Amino acid sequence: MSLSLFLRLRKWPQKKHKDHGMSCRIKRTRFQSFVDDAEPEKAKERLDALRAWMRAEKVDAFVLPRSDAWQNEYLRACDERLKWLTGFTGSAGLLVVLAKGAALFVDGRYTIQARQQVRGDLFEILQVPHVKPQDWLAERLEASARVVFDPWLMTKGQAGRWRKALKKRGAAFEPVWTNPVDALWADRPPEPDTPIFLQPESLAGRSVSEKLKDVKRALAERQATHALITLTDSISWLFNIRGRDIPHTPVVLAFALVPLQGPARLFIAPQKVPDDMQKALAGHVEILAPEMLKTAIASLPGEARVLIDPAHAAEALYLWLEEAGVSVVEGEDPCLMPKACKTEAEQEGMRAAHMRDGVALCRFLAWLEEAAARGEVDEIDAVAKLEAFRIETAEALGSALFDISFDTISGAGPNGAIVHYRVTCDTVRPLKPGSLYLVDSGGQYRDGTTDVTRTVFIGPPDLTPRPEQKFHFTLVLKGMIALSRIRFPEGTTGAQLDGLARQPLWQHGLDYDHGTGHGVGAFLSVHEGPQRISRGGDVALRPGMITSNEPGYYREGHYGIRIENLILCRKAERREGEERAMLSFETLTLAPIDRRLIEPSLLSAEERAWLDAYHAHVARVILPLLEELGDTSAQEWLKKACAPL
Repeated sequence: MSLSLFLRLRKWPQKKHKDHGMSCRIKRTRFQSFVDDAEPEKAKERLDALRAWMRAEKVDAFVLPRSDAWQNEYLRACDERLKWLTGFTGSAGLLVVLAKGAALFVDGRYTIQARQQVRGDLFEILQVPHVKPQDWLAERLEASARVVFDPWLMTKGQAGRWRKALKKRGAAFEPVWTNPVDALWADRPPEPDTPIFLQPESLAGRSVSEKLKDVKRALAERQATHALITLTDSISWLFNIRGRDIPHTPVVLAFALVPLQGPARLFIAPQKVPDDMQKALAGHVEILAPEMLKTAIASLPGEARVLIDPAHAAEALYLWLEEAGVSVVEGEDPCLMPKACKTEAEQEGMRAAHMRDGVALCRFLAWLEEAAARGEVDEIDAVAKLEAFRIETAEALGSALFDISFDTISGAGPNGAIVHYRVTCDTVRPLKPGSLYLVDSGGQYRDGTTDVTRTVFIGPPDLTPRPEQKFHFTLVLKGMIALSRIRFPEGTTGAQLDGLARQPLWQHGLDYDHGTGHGVGAFLSVHEGPQRISRGGDVALRPGMITSNEPGYYREGHYGIRIENLILCRKAERREGEERAMLSFETLTLAPIDRRLIEPSLLSAEERAWLDAYHAHVARVILPLLEELGDTSAQEWLKKACAPL
């Protein structure tokens, strides 16, 4: 069977909802400044209005995390309160506002970005974990101060840490059920009202009834009578449903209450559940309006024991459970681990999605090498071309691109050093010869989610990279290869593997301020827990888990380097003499690594062998597909890009 025929056989169902296909019209106006609605004068005006509310309500401090009621990383426009108030567009941040003074707390990924987007005379920018927001605020409060927060925007654990820290100061940490920002935000966007749709069992690998049985088995083991499921990807996975509530992430915004006996209850706007979905879920799920959730909790019998995940559930839900007088059983979301360990169908789907995605990316890199060398490309041009290649390639191979999996990071030169940079018309830079260009992107396909980063050298063939560019790039590559090649025993956590990718950089006093790898869902969130490869990754990796492998190096004001593949954890073949079962990684991503940026003398024989084998595999899989598409220029480029080192 040819690879293209294999991909066509795995294509997603042809009966399409009108919103399921991604528009091919990629307009430059999309890249207008992300903070147009938070101009400097508006930021001051909005901050003044918030402080007026604080004075009227006798509030000494207001805490605003970037979050929503489901603790999502990516938010609906109507939930972007932090962006509206400050102008900051990063995916993680927290604001503390006092009568005099305000501080925006971000992590190492966003320190440069925050300084560029946020007015320094209005907001002090501080980096966590170097500065803890609770401690910073406690030092500035008087005893008996009143601090308020929206209980939907914090988990029980987060709220507890704030309450404990402020109690030492004698300050109260109180919930407010009407977020003051919502009251001030006159033109707040409406909530999306798009219908949900089914993820076929052929792609999911398991039926809704099978998954519900597992959840109920977990309830019995924990002596609980109900599970309150709050994570959007858990709910989407459990009921084999998907949606368009959040940009780029096909999850459904809903809550679920799963009893030990009887059908589950899904709390979602009924108009978002079409008739065909009602029929598909019938017998397993009862559909109720979101406003019925509090009533359902209040109606639970007094002897009910409700399992809820304190790491992900909003404080508001805990307050409702407390008010209902039921027992709370704190424990891990019962969907987390089975969702993370992909079924055989999901693994095959991810492989197929990466084949299509690899073809698109290789076509893009071939185009980029020639067009950028002529000085014809800027960061926005590159994003538009890459997304167009993804759309066109998927359709040509009998499938469709549902969406990109996140806003493409397209960083030329100094912008590449901004870890989560998002290009706008105000910040766009040309791809200049002699510079490095970092592109981090991905696609959402009905059978899989992709996420890949490549850093390439810009310039004609006779232009060579500077020694420091090759040196830093090769150190990052060595770390990526080390993680790709590792064999490790069962029970090994992400934290135990994280240092492997950093070790080549550490040898030269270098490092990066982000995790080495995050979990990835199967046509779900591109950032999925509980597994991760980072200093805080305390979950043991298991077969079927998919993570990214993305060490990097960022030289502020000069360039950024990141090389990212997705890797699938699997059982390793037993070698002679081995006494323990071992695990290893299968690399899913299929795209060449820029050979011009590699300093061969820094690689060991084993590292060179791995790289040559990887490139040979990429060529073996992608070349036949390029041939069937008739893209001769990309074929010639790929042959050179995948030549042995």
